[in-house]
Amino acid sequence: MPSDLVIVYHRQPYEEVEENGKTVLRDNKSPNGIVPTLKSFFGKVDHGAWVAWKLAEDSNDPGWSRQIEVEDGFGSYSVSRLPLTQKQVHEFYHVTSKEAFWPILHSFKDRYNYDPVDWPNFREVNWRFAEAAAAEAGQGALVWVHDYNLWLVPGYLRQMRPDVKIAFFHHTPFPAPDMFNVLPWRREIVDSLMACDSVGFHIPRYATNFAAVVQSLMDVEITERAKVPDDLIAEGTALTERRVPTVLSGPERDVHLSVAPVGVDVDYIQKRAAEEATQTRAQELLADLGDRKLILSVGRTDYTKGGIEQLESFERVLEARPELRGEVQLMHVSVSANRGMAAYGEIQSAIEEIAGRINGRFGSLEWQPITLVSRAIPFKDLVAYYRAASIAWITPLADGMNLVAKEFIAARVDGDGALVLSEFAGAAVELGAAVATNPFSNRSMDVAIGQALDMSETERRDRMKAMQTAVRSYDLSSWGKSIEALLPTPRKSAA
Repeated sequence: MPSDLVIVYHRQPYEEVEENGKTVLRDNKSPNGIVPTLKSFFGKVDHGAWVAWKLAEDSNDPGWSRQIEVEDGFGSYSVSRLPLTQKQVHEFYHVTSKEAFWPILHSFKDRYNYDPVDWPNFREVNWRFAEAAAAEAGQGALVWVHDYNLWLVPGYLRQMRPDVKIAFFHHTPFPAPDMFNVLPWRREIVDSLMACDSVGFHIPRYATNFAAVVQSLMDVEITERAKVPDDLIAEGTALTERRVPTVLSGPERDVHLSVAPVGVDVDYIQKRAAEEATQTRAQELLADLGDRKLILSVGRTDYTKGGIEQLESFERVLEARPELRGEVQLMHVSVSANRGMAAYGEIQSAIEEIAGRINGRFGSLEWQPITLVSRAIPFKDLVAYYRAASIAWITPLADGMNLVAKEFIAARVDGDGALVLSEFAGAAVELGAAVATNPFSNRSMDVAIGQALDMSETERRDRMKAMQTAVRSYDLSSWGKSIEALLPTPRKSAA
Protein backbone atom coordinates (compact mmCIF):
# COMPACT_ATOMS: atom_id res chain seq x y z
CA MET A 1 0.00 0.00 0.00
CA PRO A 2 1.47 3.40 -0.97
CA SER A 3 2.43 5.52 2.03
CA ASP A 4 1.73 9.19 2.62
CA LEU A 5 4.64 9.46 5.07
CA VAL A 6 7.92 7.57 4.80
CA ILE A 7 10.43 7.91 7.64
CA VAL A 8 14.02 7.03 6.73
CA TYR A 9 16.22 6.33 9.75
CA HIS A 10 19.10 3.93 10.31
CA ARG A 11 17.43 2.30 13.33
CA GLN A 12 14.42 0.01 13.19
CA PRO A 13 11.32 1.35 15.01
CA TYR A 14 11.33 -1.48 17.57
CA GLU A 15 13.63 -3.88 19.38
CA GLU A 16 13.91 -7.50 18.29
CA VAL A 17 14.07 -10.00 21.16
CA GLU A 18 14.04 -13.77 21.30
CA GLU A 19 11.16 -15.39 23.20
CA ASN A 20 10.72 -19.16 23.20
CA GLY A 21 12.80 -19.47 20.05
CA LYS A 22 10.81 -16.83 18.18
CA THR A 23 11.69 -13.25 17.28
CA VAL A 24 9.33 -10.78 18.95
CA LEU A 25 9.09 -7.05 18.27
CA ARG A 26 8.95 -4.78 21.31
CA ASP A 27 8.70 -1.03 21.74
CA ASN A 28 12.02 0.71 22.26
CA LYS A 29 12.89 1.01 25.95
CA SER A 30 14.10 4.59 25.86
CA PRO A 31 11.28 7.03 26.74
CA ASN A 32 13.08 9.97 25.14
CA GLY A 33 14.46 8.56 21.93
CA ILE A 34 12.92 10.11 18.86
CA VAL A 35 11.53 6.77 17.67
CA PRO A 36 8.22 6.97 19.58
CA THR A 37 7.70 10.56 18.44
CA LEU A 38 8.39 9.67 14.82
CA LYS A 39 5.97 6.76 14.97
CA SER A 40 3.28 9.04 16.37
CA PHE A 41 3.15 10.81 12.98
CA PHE A 42 1.75 7.68 11.38
CA GLY A 43 -1.53 8.52 13.12
CA LYS A 44 -1.74 11.73 11.10
CA VAL A 45 -1.78 10.03 7.68
CA ASP A 46 -3.69 7.23 5.96
CA HIS A 47 -0.67 4.96 5.80
CA GLY A 48 2.96 5.24 6.86
CA ALA A 49 6.21 3.41 6.25
CA TRP A 50 9.60 3.19 7.93
CA VAL A 51 12.89 2.42 6.18
CA ALA A 52 15.84 1.06 8.21
CA TRP A 53 18.68 -1.43 7.89
CA LYS A 54 18.96 -4.91 9.38
CA LEU A 55 22.09 -7.04 9.67
CA ALA A 56 22.34 -9.97 7.23
CA GLU A 57 25.05 -12.48 6.38
CA ASP A 58 24.11 -12.23 2.71
CA SER A 59 22.54 -8.97 1.52
CA ASN A 60 21.09 -10.73 -1.55
CA ASP A 61 19.54 -13.56 0.48
CA PRO A 62 19.06 -12.33 4.06
CA GLY A 63 16.82 -15.18 5.20
CA TRP A 64 14.10 -12.87 6.48
CA SER A 65 11.35 -10.70 4.97
CA ARG A 66 12.53 -7.38 3.61
CA GLN A 67 9.16 -5.81 4.30
CA ILE A 68 6.82 -6.45 7.20
CA GLU A 69 3.60 -4.92 8.46
CA VAL A 70 3.65 -3.76 12.06
CA GLU A 71 0.73 -2.95 14.31
CA ASP A 72 1.39 -1.37 17.69
CA GLY A 73 0.11 1.44 19.87
CA PHE A 74 0.87 3.93 17.10
CA GLY A 75 -1.25 2.16 14.47
CA SER A 76 -0.40 0.04 11.43
CA TYR A 77 2.58 0.80 9.20
CA SER A 78 5.07 -0.89 6.92
CA VAL A 79 8.74 -1.45 7.74
CA SER A 80 11.15 -1.85 4.83
CA ARG A 81 14.35 -3.50 6.09
CA LEU A 82 17.51 -3.20 4.04
CA PRO A 83 19.83 -6.20 4.42
CA LEU A 84 23.37 -4.98 5.08
CA THR A 85 26.35 -7.20 5.79
CA GLN A 86 28.63 -6.63 8.77
CA LYS A 87 31.27 -5.26 6.39
CA GLN A 88 28.84 -2.80 4.81
CA VAL A 89 27.70 -1.59 8.24
CA HIS A 90 31.29 -1.22 9.41
CA GLU A 91 32.27 0.83 6.36
CA PHE A 92 29.07 2.89 6.23
CA TYR A 93 28.60 3.59 9.93
CA HIS A 94 31.75 2.98 11.96
CA VAL A 95 34.26 4.24 9.41
CA THR A 96 32.64 6.88 7.17
CA SER A 97 30.07 8.20 9.65
CA LYS A 98 32.10 7.95 12.86
CA GLU A 99 35.70 8.47 11.72
CA ALA A 100 35.13 11.05 8.97
CA PHE A 101 31.79 12.81 9.56
CA TRP A 102 31.47 12.73 13.36
CA PRO A 103 34.69 14.61 14.21
CA ILE A 104 34.03 17.29 11.59
CA LEU A 105 30.42 17.82 12.72
CA HIS A 106 31.69 18.33 16.27
CA SER A 107 34.66 20.48 15.15
CA PHE A 108 37.40 18.00 16.09
CA LYS A 109 39.52 18.36 12.97
CA ASP A 110 42.43 16.54 14.60
CA ARG A 111 40.24 13.42 14.97
CA TYR A 112 39.20 13.40 11.32
CA ASN A 113 40.32 10.31 9.39
CA TYR A 114 39.69 10.38 5.66
CA ASP A 115 42.05 7.62 4.51
CA PRO A 116 40.00 4.48 5.33
CA VAL A 117 36.69 5.80 3.96
CA ASP A 118 35.03 3.63 1.31
CA TRP A 119 32.97 6.33 -0.38
CA PRO A 120 31.47 4.02 -3.05
CA ASN A 121 30.07 1.86 -0.22
CA PHE A 122 28.55 4.93 1.45
CA ARG A 123 26.95 5.93 -1.84
CA GLU A 124 25.61 2.43 -2.39
CA VAL A 125 24.03 2.19 1.07
CA ASN A 126 22.42 5.63 0.71
CA TRP A 127 21.16 4.69 -2.76
CA ARG A 128 19.51 1.59 -1.33
CA PHE A 129 17.80 3.65 1.37
CA ALA A 130 16.56 6.04 -1.32
CA GLU A 131 15.29 3.15 -3.49
CA ALA A 132 13.35 1.70 -0.59
CA ALA A 133 11.83 5.09 0.26
CA ALA A 134 10.88 5.66 -3.39
CA ALA A 135 9.16 2.27 -3.52
CA GLU A 136 7.16 2.99 -0.35
CA ALA A 137 6.09 6.57 -1.10
CA GLY A 138 2.72 7.31 -2.63
CA GLN A 139 2.17 10.17 -5.07
CA GLY A 140 3.04 13.48 -3.38
CA ALA A 141 4.09 11.77 -0.15
CA LEU A 142 6.43 13.25 2.44
CA VAL A 143 9.73 11.43 2.91
CA TRP A 144 11.44 12.45 6.18
CA VAL A 145 15.12 11.53 6.32
CA HIS A 146 17.11 11.57 9.56
CA ASP A 147 20.74 12.30 10.31
CA TYR A 148 24.09 12.69 8.67
CA ASN A 149 24.73 9.03 7.81
CA LEU A 150 21.94 9.38 5.21
CA TRP A 151 23.16 12.66 3.70
CA LEU A 152 22.99 11.40 0.10
CA VAL A 153 19.46 9.98 0.28
CA PRO A 154 17.62 13.23 -0.62
CA GLY A 155 19.60 13.72 -3.85
CA TYR A 156 19.10 10.15 -5.00
CA LEU A 157 15.43 10.21 -4.02
CA ARG A 158 14.79 13.42 -5.95
CA GLN A 159 16.12 11.71 -9.09
CA MET A 160 13.82 8.74 -8.60
CA ARG A 161 10.71 10.54 -7.36
CA PRO A 162 10.52 14.24 -8.26
CA ASP A 163 6.88 14.28 -7.10
CA VAL A 164 7.54 13.68 -3.39
CA LYS A 165 8.31 16.20 -0.67
CA ILE A 166 11.60 15.62 1.10
CA ALA A 167 12.53 16.77 4.59
CA PHE A 168 15.79 16.16 6.41
CA PHE A 169 16.66 16.60 10.11
CA HIS A 170 20.14 16.83 11.61
CA HIS A 171 20.51 15.40 15.12
CA THR A 172 24.08 16.68 15.52
CA PRO A 173 25.75 20.08 15.42
CA PHE A 174 26.37 21.53 11.97
CA PRO A 175 29.72 23.32 11.68
CA ALA A 176 30.80 26.50 9.88
CA PRO A 177 32.37 26.35 6.38
CA ASP A 178 36.00 26.34 7.56
CA MET A 179 35.28 23.07 9.35
CA PHE A 180 32.67 21.39 7.14
CA ASN A 181 34.59 22.02 3.95
CA VAL A 182 37.40 19.79 5.19
CA LEU A 183 35.23 16.96 3.87
CA PRO A 184 36.29 16.16 0.29
CA TRP A 185 32.70 15.15 -0.53
CA ARG A 186 31.29 18.51 0.63
CA ARG A 187 29.73 19.51 -2.70
CA GLU A 188 28.08 16.12 -3.23
CA ILE A 189 26.60 16.26 0.27
CA VAL A 190 25.34 19.83 -0.09
CA ASP A 191 23.89 19.15 -3.54
CA SER A 192 21.89 16.30 -1.99
CA LEU A 193 20.60 18.40 0.90
CA MET A 194 19.59 21.16 -1.50
CA ALA A 195 17.26 18.61 -3.12
CA CYS A 196 15.13 18.82 0.03
CA ASP A 197 12.07 20.95 0.59
CA SER A 198 13.02 21.42 4.25
CA VAL A 199 16.20 20.91 6.25
CA GLY A 200 15.87 20.98 10.05
CA PHE A 201 18.28 21.68 12.90
CA HIS A 202 18.14 21.80 16.70
CA ILE A 203 19.13 25.44 17.16
CA PRO A 204 19.55 28.61 15.04
CA ARG A 205 23.36 28.43 15.05
CA TYR A 206 23.38 25.14 13.15
CA ALA A 207 20.95 26.50 10.52
CA THR A 208 23.12 29.61 10.16
CA ASN A 209 26.22 27.47 9.68
CA PHE A 210 24.47 25.32 7.08
CA ALA A 211 23.44 28.38 5.08
CA ALA A 212 27.03 29.64 5.16
CA VAL A 213 28.32 26.27 3.95
CA VAL A 214 25.86 26.21 1.06
CA GLN A 215 26.79 29.77 0.05
CA SER A 216 30.48 28.85 0.13
CA LEU A 217 29.91 26.08 -2.42
CA MET A 218 27.23 27.44 -4.77
CA ASP A 219 25.52 30.63 -5.84
CA VAL A 220 22.58 30.60 -3.45
CA GLU A 221 20.74 33.50 -1.90
CA ILE A 222 19.24 33.72 1.57
CA THR A 223 15.83 35.16 0.70
CA GLU A 224 14.21 35.08 4.13
CA ARG A 225 15.47 35.52 7.68
CA ALA A 226 13.63 35.53 10.99
CA LYS A 227 14.27 36.89 14.46
CA VAL A 228 15.26 34.17 16.87
CA PRO A 229 12.62 33.74 19.63
CA ASP A 230 13.64 35.09 23.02
CA ASP A 231 13.35 31.63 24.58
CA LEU A 232 16.17 30.40 22.30
CA ILE A 233 18.54 33.18 23.33
CA ALA A 234 20.72 32.65 26.39
CA GLU A 235 22.81 35.75 26.92
CA GLY A 236 26.53 35.12 27.10
CA THR A 237 26.49 31.57 25.80
CA ALA A 238 28.57 30.49 22.82
CA LEU A 239 25.79 29.21 20.54
CA THR A 240 23.31 32.09 20.73
CA GLU A 241 22.12 33.70 17.46
CA ARG A 242 19.90 36.78 17.00
CA ARG A 243 18.59 36.11 13.50
CA VAL A 244 18.37 32.91 11.51
CA PRO A 245 18.07 32.21 7.75
CA THR A 246 14.80 30.47 6.94
CA VAL A 247 14.78 30.18 3.13
CA LEU A 248 17.58 29.44 0.67
CA SER A 249 16.77 30.05 -2.99
CA GLY A 250 18.65 27.32 -4.80
CA PRO A 251 19.05 26.62 -8.51
CA GLU A 252 16.18 24.11 -8.52
CA ARG A 253 13.93 25.09 -5.59
CA ASP A 254 13.55 27.08 -2.41
CA VAL A 255 14.81 25.13 0.57
CA HIS A 256 13.24 26.00 3.91
CA LEU A 257 15.41 25.84 7.03
CA SER A 258 13.59 24.95 10.25
CA VAL A 259 14.74 25.10 13.86
CA ALA A 260 13.21 22.64 16.30
CA PRO A 261 15.05 21.64 19.49
CA VAL A 262 14.37 18.02 20.32
CA GLY A 263 12.98 17.61 23.83
CA VAL A 264 12.02 14.95 26.34
CA ASP A 265 8.72 13.38 27.34
CA VAL A 266 8.19 15.59 30.38
CA ASP A 267 4.96 13.94 31.51
CA TYR A 268 6.47 10.45 31.36
CA ILE A 269 9.55 11.46 33.34
CA GLN A 270 7.57 13.33 35.97
CA LYS A 271 5.26 10.36 36.37
CA ARG A 272 8.27 8.11 36.88
CA ALA A 273 9.87 10.56 39.30
CA ALA A 274 6.72 10.75 41.42
CA GLU A 275 6.25 6.97 41.70
CA GLU A 276 6.59 5.54 45.17
CA ALA A 277 9.33 3.11 44.08
CA THR A 278 11.39 5.98 42.64
CA GLN A 279 11.00 8.10 45.74
CA THR A 280 11.91 5.16 47.96
CA ARG A 281 15.05 4.46 45.94
CA ALA A 282 16.00 8.15 46.00
CA GLN A 283 15.63 8.20 49.77
CA GLU A 284 17.85 5.13 50.04
CA LEU A 285 20.51 6.87 47.97
CA LEU A 286 20.27 9.98 50.13
CA ALA A 287 20.57 7.87 53.27
CA ASP A 288 23.72 6.23 51.89
CA LEU A 289 25.16 9.66 51.08
CA GLY A 290 24.51 11.02 54.55
CA ASP A 291 25.50 14.68 54.56
CA ARG A 292 27.43 14.40 51.29
CA LYS A 293 26.24 16.07 48.10
CA LEU A 294 25.91 13.89 45.01
CA ILE A 295 27.19 15.32 41.73
CA LEU A 296 25.85 13.32 38.78
CA SER A 297 27.44 13.19 35.33
CA VAL A 298 25.92 10.99 32.62
CA GLY A 299 27.13 10.60 29.05
CA ARG A 300 28.72 8.36 26.45
CA THR A 301 32.39 7.49 26.24
CA ASP A 302 33.18 9.89 23.44
CA TYR A 303 35.83 12.56 23.01
CA THR A 304 33.06 15.10 22.33
CA LYS A 305 31.54 14.58 25.81
CA GLY A 306 34.36 16.16 27.81
CA GLY A 307 34.67 13.38 30.39
CA ILE A 308 38.41 13.79 30.81
CA GLU A 309 38.18 17.57 31.21
CA GLN A 310 35.42 17.17 33.79
CA LEU A 311 37.36 14.70 35.94
CA GLU A 312 40.44 16.91 35.82
CA SER A 313 38.30 19.83 37.01
CA PHE A 314 36.99 17.74 39.91
CA GLU A 315 40.56 16.90 40.88
CA ARG A 316 41.56 20.58 40.89
CA VAL A 317 38.53 21.54 42.98
CA LEU A 318 39.27 18.86 45.60
CA GLU A 319 42.87 20.07 45.74
CA ALA A 320 41.95 23.76 46.04
CA ARG A 321 39.10 23.24 48.52
CA PRO A 322 40.07 20.66 51.16
CA GLU A 323 36.82 21.29 53.02
CA LEU A 324 34.94 19.48 50.20
CA ARG A 325 36.78 16.22 50.79
CA GLY A 326 34.35 13.75 52.28
CA GLU A 327 31.48 16.20 51.62
CA VAL A 328 30.87 15.57 47.91
CA GLN A 329 30.73 12.50 45.70
CA LEU A 330 30.85 12.42 41.90
CA MET A 331 28.98 9.64 40.14
CA HIS A 332 30.45 9.62 36.64
CA VAL A 333 28.49 7.47 34.19
CA SER A 334 30.37 6.98 30.93
CA VAL A 335 28.81 4.37 28.66
CA SER A 336 30.68 3.08 25.63
CA ALA A 337 28.61 3.56 22.48
CA ASN A 338 31.14 2.18 19.99
CA ARG A 339 33.01 -0.73 21.52
CA GLY A 340 36.07 -1.81 19.61
CA MET A 341 36.81 1.60 18.06
CA ALA A 342 40.30 2.74 19.03
CA ALA A 343 39.37 6.39 19.65
CA TYR A 344 36.71 5.48 22.20
CA GLY A 345 38.87 2.85 23.87
CA GLU A 346 41.53 5.51 24.46
CA ILE A 347 38.98 7.82 26.08
CA GLN A 348 37.67 5.07 28.34
CA SER A 349 41.18 4.14 29.45
CA ALA A 350 42.00 7.79 30.21
CA ILE A 351 38.79 8.23 32.23
CA GLU A 352 39.53 5.11 34.27
CA GLU A 353 43.12 6.24 34.87
CA ILE A 354 42.13 9.73 36.05
CA ALA A 355 39.32 8.43 38.27
CA GLY A 356 41.71 5.94 39.85
CA ARG A 357 44.26 8.66 40.47
CA ILE A 358 41.71 10.93 42.13
CA ASN A 359 40.38 8.15 44.35
CA GLY A 360 43.94 7.23 45.26
CA ARG A 361 44.93 10.82 46.07
CA PHE A 362 41.90 11.90 48.06
CA GLY A 363 39.95 8.78 49.02
CA SER A 364 39.83 6.99 52.34
CA LEU A 365 38.32 3.82 53.78
CA GLU A 366 35.15 5.81 54.50
CA TRP A 367 34.91 7.86 51.30
CA GLN A 368 35.72 7.52 47.62
CA PRO A 369 35.34 10.80 45.72
CA ILE A 370 34.36 9.17 42.40
CA THR A 371 32.05 6.30 41.56
CA LEU A 372 32.78 5.38 37.94
CA VAL A 373 30.03 3.52 36.07
CA SER A 374 30.74 2.18 32.58
CA ARG A 375 27.42 0.48 31.87
CA ALA A 376 24.02 1.84 30.95
CA ILE A 377 21.74 2.48 33.92
CA PRO A 378 18.08 1.47 33.44
CA PHE A 379 15.98 4.59 33.09
CA LYS A 380 13.82 3.86 36.13
CA ASP A 381 17.00 3.76 38.24
CA LEU A 382 18.47 6.81 36.54
CA VAL A 383 15.40 8.86 37.50
CA ALA A 384 16.04 8.00 41.16
CA TYR A 385 19.62 9.26 40.80
CA TYR A 386 18.29 12.44 39.21
CA ARG A 387 16.06 12.89 42.27
CA ALA A 388 18.92 12.28 44.72
CA ALA A 389 21.59 14.38 43.04
CA SER A 390 22.33 17.89 44.25
CA ILE A 391 23.94 18.78 40.93
CA ALA A 392 23.88 17.49 37.36
CA TRP A 393 27.26 18.25 35.77
CA ILE A 394 26.88 18.12 31.96
CA THR A 395 29.92 19.54 30.19
CA PRO A 396 30.36 18.24 26.61
CA LEU A 397 32.93 19.94 24.40
CA ALA A 398 30.32 19.84 21.63
CA ASP A 399 26.81 18.41 21.58
CA GLY A 400 23.90 18.77 19.18
CA MET A 401 21.42 19.07 22.04
CA ASN A 402 21.88 16.95 25.22
CA LEU A 403 18.81 15.25 26.59
CA VAL A 404 20.38 14.20 29.91
CA ALA A 405 20.24 17.81 31.06
CA LYS A 406 16.56 17.99 30.15
CA GLU A 407 15.81 14.63 31.79
CA PHE A 408 17.36 15.86 35.03
CA ILE A 409 15.25 19.02 34.99
CA ALA A 410 12.04 17.13 34.22
CA ALA A 411 12.73 14.61 36.99
CA ARG A 412 13.06 17.28 39.67
CA VAL A 413 9.43 17.30 40.70
CA ASP A 414 10.67 18.63 44.04
CA GLY A 415 11.76 21.86 42.30
CA ASP A 416 15.30 21.67 43.65
CA GLY A 417 18.70 20.84 42.16
CA ALA A 418 21.36 22.69 40.20
CA LEU A 419 22.51 22.16 36.60
CA VAL A 420 26.02 22.99 35.40
CA LEU A 421 25.88 22.96 31.60
CA SER A 422 28.45 23.45 28.87
CA GLU A 423 27.75 26.46 26.70
CA PHE A 424 28.65 24.27 23.71
CA ALA A 425 25.66 21.97 24.20
CA GLY A 426 22.73 22.88 22.00
CA ALA A 427 20.45 22.79 25.04
CA ALA A 428 22.32 25.79 26.49
CA VAL A 429 20.40 28.24 24.28
CA GLU A 430 17.15 27.11 25.93
CA LEU A 431 18.48 26.73 29.47
CA GLY A 432 19.75 30.18 30.28
CA ALA A 433 19.09 29.57 33.98
CA ALA A 434 21.67 26.78 34.14
CA VAL A 435 25.15 27.56 35.46
CA ALA A 436 26.93 27.94 32.12
CA THR A 437 30.54 26.83 31.79
CA ASN A 438 33.23 26.71 29.12
CA PRO A 439 34.77 23.21 29.24
CA PHE A 440 37.84 24.45 27.36
CA SER A 441 38.67 26.74 30.30
CA ASN A 442 39.99 25.26 33.55
CA ARG A 443 38.96 28.34 35.49
CA SER A 444 35.44 28.41 34.05
CA MET A 445 34.90 24.72 34.84
CA ASP A 446 36.23 25.00 38.39
CA VAL A 447 34.29 28.17 39.19
CA ALA A 448 31.03 26.77 37.78
CA ILE A 449 31.00 23.58 39.84
CA GLY A 450 32.00 25.60 42.90
CA GLN A 451 29.14 28.02 42.26
CA ALA A 452 26.65 25.16 42.04
CA LEU A 453 27.95 23.58 45.25
CA ASP A 454 27.68 26.88 47.14
CA MET A 455 24.33 27.97 45.69
CA SER A 456 21.52 28.80 48.12
CA GLU A 457 18.28 26.83 48.04
CA THR A 458 16.34 29.92 46.98
CA GLU A 459 18.56 30.47 43.98
CA ARG A 460 18.48 26.79 43.04
CA ARG A 461 14.71 26.75 43.07
CA ASP A 462 14.40 29.97 41.08
CA ARG A 463 16.74 28.65 38.41
CA MET A 464 15.04 25.24 38.33
CA LYS A 465 11.62 26.82 37.88
CA ALA A 466 12.85 28.76 34.85
CA MET A 467 14.52 25.67 33.36
CA GLN A 468 11.42 23.53 33.86
CA THR A 469 9.37 26.12 31.98
CA ALA A 470 11.88 25.95 29.12
CA VAL A 471 11.91 22.14 29.02
CA ARG A 472 8.13 22.08 29.00
CA SER A 473 7.99 24.62 26.15
CA TYR A 474 10.23 22.52 23.92
CA ASP A 475 9.18 19.03 24.93
CA LEU A 476 9.30 15.93 22.76
CA SER A 477 5.80 16.46 21.34
CA SER A 478 6.60 20.01 20.18
CA TRP A 479 9.71 18.93 18.29
CA GLY A 480 7.95 17.40 15.29
CA LYS A 481 5.47 20.23 14.75
CA SER A 482 7.81 21.97 12.30
CA ILE A 483 7.18 19.16 9.82
CA GLU A 484 3.40 18.96 10.05
CA ALA A 485 2.79 21.52 7.30
CA LEU A 486 4.47 19.19 4.78
CA LEU A 487 2.25 16.20 5.58
CA PRO A 488 -0.32 15.27 2.91
CA THR A 489 -3.95 15.78 3.89
CA PRO A 490 -5.44 12.41 4.90
CA ARG A 491 -7.81 11.21 2.21
CA LYS A 492 -10.26 9.80 4.70
CA SER A 493 -10.66 13.15 6.46
CA ALA A 494 -10.81 15.07 3.20
CA ALA A 495 -13.79 13.09 1.94
